[in-house]
Amino acid sequence: MKHGKKVNHLGRKVAHRKSMLANMASSLIEHKLINTTLAKAKALRQFVEPLITKSKIDSTQNRRLVFRALRNKYAVATLFRDVAPKVGDRPGGYTRVIKMGNRLGDNAAMALIELVDFNEVYNIEKSEAKKTTRRSRSRKKNIPSENIAPETENLSDTSELVDDNAPKNVTEEIDTVTQEAFEQNPQETKDDTATESENKEDA
Repeated sequence: MKHGKKVNHLGRKVAHRKSMLANMASSLIEHKLINTTLAKAKALRQFVEPLITKSKIDSTQNRRLVFRALRNKYAVATLFRDVAPKVGDRPGGYTRVIKMGNRLGDNAAMALIELVDFNEVYNIEKSEAKKTTRRSRSRKKNIPSENIAPETENLSDTSELVDDNAPKNVTEEIDTVTQEAFEQNPQETKDDTATESENKEDA
């Protein structure tokens, strides 16, 4: 009876299961994303994440331990050279499992397993979301009260802004100009009026 045994045998013997997981882990490290069944993806996640944690400290001992599990020197080199620097700040949870529906034929549940830090789609969305969430508060500049025009509460108050000495109409302005000119040179204005009357008679 299978009580308290959390290891999924995946229908294989121990040697076959370890070889399969080592090959899948090497493919995941090389391609950063693979498609497999949901049961294998969950078993691979438990297999590969401790190896990624060991790769954070680049030492001969850790390289030997990882090589014993992966059995592929090229995958070990890629893990310590490319993957470890990118996941150095992440405290676990290096992989993501996404369900992809059922497979045609045997109707097996399929899944996609990938390295979280190498997914460009999710990382771009997060960076854009961070940029959009920033809010800038508009600070109003303190304008001195001397430069501000006086505000009028009612229309009746606008009469205070109008100069009393300013002419109200154009005709009044013309009359004042002619009156001032007559006061300064009364003789010239009389001659001008006389010539105008003579011209009218001749016409």
